[in-house]
Amino acid sequence: MLNENTQNAGQGKLCAALEKCEHYQKFRAALDKCEHYQKFKAYCVKVLALSNDSLEKTIAIAVALCLVCAVLVSMAAVALRPLQVNNKELDMKRNILDVAGLLTEGSDIDKAFAERIESKLVNLETGDYVDSMNADEYDQRKAAKDPAQSVAIPKDKDIAHIRVKAKVAKVFLVKEGGAIKSIILPINGYGLWSTLYGFLSLDPDGQTVQSINFYDQAETPGLGGEVVNPTWRALWKGKKVYAETDQPSLEKGLIEEADIGEPALSLIKGAVDNTKPGSEYQVDGLAGASLTSTGVTNLIRYWMSKEGFAPYLAKVRTVKGAKS
Repeated sequence: MLNENTQNAGQGKLCAALEKCEHYQKFRAALDKCEHYQKFKAYCVKVLALSNDSLEKTIAIAVALCLVCAVLVSMAAVALRPLQVNNKELDMKRNILDVAGLLTEGSDIDKAFAERIESKLVNLETGDYVDSMNADEYDQRKAAKDPAQSVAIPKDKDIAHIRVKAKVAKVFLVKEGGAIKSIILPINGYGLWSTLYGFLSLDPDGQTVQSINFYDQAETPGLGGEVVNPTWRALWKGKKVYAETDQPSLEKGLIEEADIGEPALSLIKGAVDNTKPGSEYQVDGLAGASLTSTGVTNLIRYWMSKEGFAPYLAKVRTVKGAKS
């Protein structure tokens, strides 16, 4: 009883506050002058007066409930949009720190990213940095969908099956004392069921792999979905991207040969025998997921080729560290 009295008192105060509100009064006056509102109000009175068994009343109440729910959902979506955007950006930073080996449990993601990671934009055709655009505001995935900011990939070169690519790519540099310690490149390509989006982290030589991470994929769990397995990801560390000799693949069906300086890194069937020549260019394939494995090979080969980041890496490559 006390709770009911308290609730009624609260409602009374709210109504009193509304009656004193100038904007509310203007809104009420505008409604009273609105012909459509008056017709709607009269219809509501008519419907409510109908029997509960009336088909018209049932339909009218159902439509009204749907409209109210739609408005509430729309308002919630608009109100939560900034939070969703912020969470998306935070998750992206977390994945970049992860592939850079800088992610620690309980760390401040924004602070760690700001202190250690520098975002840069790269013209994929020339390999030069683009300083006329804001790297922090640039979204490469959106740019790839914009005809003005993207380019169609010829079918004979589209081994990653992505059809189009942005003209400008967003790369991330891990620096220490002004020297580049890691080069983090965005990569994407089609697997079995989905387009895989991820990051590849390289040493400053632009040749040696530090880590790989796929943050967005929909491959079969337990099979192609193992691209996110930390154990499998660890196999990439120390592998080489570009052939240092004319390097044939040990497994038919992936890379049959690679000229000097061309991408040679690939996934093979089964486990890599690290005692054999060429093993530095190979990673264990995903068991039971040959099509996803081929997709990962193809996306690596594409993005590390002249169609992707090869012109850029040629300009920053050094065995001792690079200044940007």
